[in-house]
Order: sequence, then C-alpha cells, then structure tokens
Amino acid sequence: MKEKTVAFHRRKVTYNDENWSMLSSIRSKALIVMEKISDFQPILYGSVARGDVHKGSDIDFFIEHIPETYLLEMALEDIGIKERSIVQATPWHLVKGSITLYTGETITFPITESKLREIEFYYFGGAIELEDLKKDKRVPGVDKRLILIRPTEDGHIEEEITGREAEVSKLLNVSIDIVRERSQVLTRRDKIGRTGVYLNRVLMHDDSFEQVLKEICDKDSNVRRRG
Repeated sequence: MKEKTVAFHRRKVTYNDENWSMLSSIRSKALIVMEKISDFQPILYGSVARGDVHKGSDIDFFIEHIPETYLLEMALEDIGIKERSIVQATPWHLVKGSITLYTGETITFPITESKLREIEFYYFGGAIELEDLKKDKRVPGVDKRLILIRPTEDGHIEEEITGREAEVSKLLNVSIDIVRERSQVLTRRDKIGRTGVYLNRVLMHDDSFEQVLKEICDKDSNVRRRG
C-alpha cells in the first residue's frame, strides 16, 4: 500500500493489487452471509463497508429492527452458529443480541427498542446494504482512530474530524450528536483504555434470546428499564 502525505491532517492512501484482492476476498465472505439474512435487511458496517481492510478486519452486520430471532437463527443454520449472547455496554445503552458464526462473522441486532442515536452509531463508521455490496460500493465513515475515511477510485483519503463535526455529520447523514458522542468516547478510550461492558450473557444451546432477556429483566432493573 503506497502512502502519500498531503498535509498533517490529510493523507492519501493508494491501494496495491494485494489490497484490492484482500478487499474482494473479505467482501465475498460478507456477501454469503448477507444473502442468507437478506429478509432481515441487514447492513454491513465498518472497514469492510469503507474499504480500508486489513488481514484481521472483522465482518460485522447490524439489523436495525428487533427480529424474530428463531427465524434469524434458522437462516444461519447452514453456516453454523458458534455463539449467541446478550450484551449491553452500559446500563443506559441498547440491549442487543449477538450471533457469532463459525466462519467468524458477527450479526448484532436490538432486542429492546432502540433510539435513533443507537442506530446512527453503525452509520458513523460507514455502512452499506446488500445491493450496495453487490455493486461493490464503498462509503465514507470514521474509524476507531477518529479518522474519516473517504473512498477514492485508487484507495482512500484519511482526514481528521476534530473541529469538523458538523461537516462530518452532513457527509455521513447522521446527527451531530452522535459525532460528538463517538468523539468523546473514543478519545476517552484512547487515554484510559477500553472498559468492560455492563452485560455479556452467553446463551446456552437450548436458550432463546427472548427467554433469557425475560430472566435478566426480572432480576436487573437497568435492563428492565430498556426492555
């Protein structure tokens, strides 16, 4: 990957054949899963949506609405489900279901009613739909370094977002509130490190998401408040 420094806050990155081949390979894997769960209208988000992938890039999907979880699991049976869990980052955040496949991909979805900003979180990092993936579309988004990735024909451009929150909000079609929130969270994480999550309950083989959520709500008022 050839890199050209344009200015302190802006860098042009040109992809080589290896970069394009890696992106194509990762997106081919993503397409298999996305087509399996297409009835749930998933989005593919993060570096695979933006295009700035590396060998360890995660393939992550998000379903915006509360799904019929047994139907979702049935759609993924052919690929194989490795783990199912219920997670909540903090007592104030969305309660989510998470399915990890044996092939490494993760599908996340709300199991309690979500707020707009909680959905915008995924678009902040860049997100595409199934038809976008089929057309090999890449979209802008902000990575974990708080760097805006703008895809170009031959790679991408990296730009700092500090002081440009309104511009970034408009470009990504998300509220300025989520831009500010993510900036604060990621800046804090950079200074003190990643903190643990409030809830991370792994489901047993015979458990259902709905059953375990009810059990948790019966015991935990914070989760019940979001339920």
